[in-house]
Amino acid sequence: MHRSLRRLAGIALIALAATAVANAQDDPTLYVVSYVEAVPASRGQVAAMLRQLADASRREGALRFEVLQGTTQSNQFLILETWKNQQALDAHVSAAQTTRFRDAVAPLLAAPVDVRLCVATTVAPSGEGRDGLYVVTHVDVGPGDRQSALQFINAFAEQSRRDAGNLRFDVVHQKARTNHLTVIEIWTDDKSDDAHQLAAHTKKFRADIGPFLGALYDQRWYRTLAAP
Repeated sequence: MHRSLRRLAGIALIALAATAVANAQDDPTLYVVSYVEAVPASRGQVAAMLRQLADASRREGALRFEVLQGTTQSNQFLILETWKNQQALDAHVSAAQTTRFRDAVAPLLAAPVDVRLCVATTVAPSGEGRDGLYVVTHVDVGPGDRQSALQFINAFAEQSRRDAGNLRFDVVHQKARTNHLTVIEIWTDDKSDDAHQLAAHTKKFRADIGPFLGALYDQRWYRTLAAP
């Protein structure tokens, strides 16, 4: 009897997992992660242009359009965009203000903008207008290790959302390279982030994910330049 119940429970879990994968595949929402590195002398000018782009993009209907500035390297910026579907993103990319921004900002940058088109891996609802400490991490796992690594990544996201001071904990992955993931966190302050970094489940995750990494665990800290 107990064995039958365990079997049914296992079947139910497999069905739920399959449903979650199907729902993720059917979700048309797109996430764009763009790294922008300004020439140090042009930092202020680039920041002003990014604010203008954020304002225009929100008027176009972006679900979220966040512009962040590095806490240690203030000439490094990050754009986090969320669009409801490919059509909305295409309209934004071809919009006059987007084209003007690309043309005007190019001479002020140390390198071309690094744009990564992503879809949801695990995303939870989060409030609007969050102004806290952002932690954005690029996690690159071996292509053959993706499914094994995801069990640790998904569990870590669920645990971290329950940590004190967490405002957002999302994971997205690139459409073209599904083993390249971006973890997006927001914490109320440095203290809550420090506590999370030292938490037992964070240390366990870093140990568990280590063997699957294909590149450096690239973690960076940002503050809001233009709120969502």
